[in-house]
Amino acid sequence: MIKTLQNRFEQGYRTSRYPKEPIQLPERYRGRPQIVPDAPAELAAQCAAACPQEAIDAESKRIDMGRCVFCGTCERLSEGRFVKFTQDFEIATAQKEHLITDGSLPALADHAKQHFKKLFGRSLQLRQVSAAGCNSCEADLNVLATPFFDLARFGINFVASPRHADAIVVTGPISRNMKTALLQTYEAVPAPKAVIAVGSCTLSGGPFRGSPEITEGLDQLLPVDLFIPGCPPHPLTNLHAFLSFFK
Repeated sequence: MIKTLQNRFEQGYRTSRYPKEPIQLPERYRGRPQIVPDAPAELAAQCAAACPQEAIDAESKRIDMGRCVFCGTCERLSEGRFVKFTQDFEIATAQKEHLITDGSLPALADHAKQHFKKLFGRSLQLRQVSAAGCNSCEADLNVLATPFFDLARFGINFVASPRHADAIVVTGPISRNMKTALLQTYEAVPAPKAVIAVGSCTLSGGPFRGSPEITEGLDQLLPVDLFIPGCPPHPLTNLHAFLSFFK
C-alpha cells in the first residue's frame, strides 16, 4: 500500500487540464477539413471522384463531415491545394446541415439547447448503444473514463441501464438486427432525454452507406440532438461536444 501511494505521488498530476488549457494533438491528427476556396475546379472534381465516401461536392466546394471518414485521400491527391486537414478537434454540431462545410463551423455552445444545460448541467448520465459498430468509436468513448480525461470530474458518467440515463450515445451503422434493440433502449430512457450520434457510421452509414442492411443516419429513426463526426471521433472531440452542449 505504501509503495502504491509513493508511486502515485511520484507520477504527479496526470489528468488533462482541457478545457481550461488548450491541448496540442500530434501533427498526423486529421481534424476539421479546410477547403481552399480558390482551388481549380478540375482539382476539386478529381478529389470528389477519388473520395471513397462521396463526401465532396466539387461544384460548391464543400465537404460533408457526416460522410467523411478523414482518410486524407483528398488532401494527398491535391497536395493540400484543395483540402487541408487542420488539428481542430472541436467539430461537433447541433444541426446536421452544419456538417456540410467549407471548413467553417458555428460555435456548438451557441446552438445548444438551453433547457438541456439547465437539466443536465450538473449531472449527465449516458447510456451507450453500439448499433453494429466496429468498436473504434466505442473505444474512444470508453477512454474518457481513464485518468487522463476523467469524464466523471464534469459530472458525466456512462450507466448500465437506460432507465438511469439522461441520454443515449449511439455508435455504429445501425444494422437491421440492432434497430429494434436501439429503439427499445431509447423508449426506456425517461423523458426529457437527448440523443447523441457519434461517428460517421451513425451519422451517414459510413463505409456501409448504400447497404440495405443498415440505416443511413440515426436521424432517420430518432430525433438527434448532437452530431459528432469522425471515424472514429477523437476522445477530445467527444469531450468537447459533451461539455459545450450540456454544460
